[in-house]
Amino acid sequence: MNDAPSRLRAQQFELTRHLRDPNASPAPAGIEDRRLGIYRDLLFNNIEGLLSGNFPVISRLLGEERWQRLVRDFYRDYRCHTPLFAEIAREFLRYLQELENLDPPFLAELAHYEWVELALQLSDAHTPSDDATIGDTDLLDHAPRLSPLAWPLAYAWPVHRLGPDYQPDQPPPAPTLVLLRRETGGEVRFSELSPLAYRLVERIGESPQLSAREQLQALAREAGSDDIAGFLDLGLGLLRQMRASGVIFFSREANPSA
Repeated sequence: MNDAPSRLRAQQFELTRHLRDPNASPAPAGIEDRRLGIYRDLLFNNIEGLLSGNFPVISRLLGEERWQRLVRDFYRDYRCHTPLFAEIAREFLRYLQELENLDPPFLAELAHYEWVELALQLSDAHTPSDDATIGDTDLLDHAPRLSPLAWPLAYAWPVHRLGPDYQPDQPPPAPTLVLLRRETGGEVRFSELSPLAYRLVERIGESPQLSAREQLQALAREAGSDDIAGFLDLGLGLLRQMRASGVIFFSREANPSA
């Protein structure tokens, strides 16, 4: 029986083990070390360069030596779930989320904050057209829906402030609430949300079948407000702002989630 395919497979595994971890895995016999060195540097530098571009805050925050060591550990130890080069950043995020005793402790959340911008840029989702015939004065009678290009996010750490000059040891008492949205031209923007605005956006995503009035009334009850009319007025202004910025949209079409 011809065992050439099995030998080739064994040689390939031997080579890839060496390229991943040259210190622990000997180089295959018969290959010049100079040539292997070219492959070692090329593959690692490609991964490191890609991740530096996707996680610029983390790479600056850790410094060159710690950053290179972290990428080397990922390159050596983690088995990616996809061969797609564009998904390497997501795989790196998964790797960090599986690690214990991160240093600094906010590393996984900061990585998610940096990765999510790329994820939204690559998303093929589209926001349905807003029904311009629904006037601002009639919004309360219609159901607002969250744009698939607007993502509310909550973090324990102040991820939007973290950097080389700000690395707290403990998260603050209140979470950091942000809204990520992609504009028509493709630019991704972050904005900080108040707890009330965050909960409203969250509710719209959870219950898109409810009218704006129903959403705001339920939110007023959650907030313990007795002034429902005043709450509706304030909420209507917030809905108008969200509609103008493309965070939510209104449609007369039946909601398939209803």
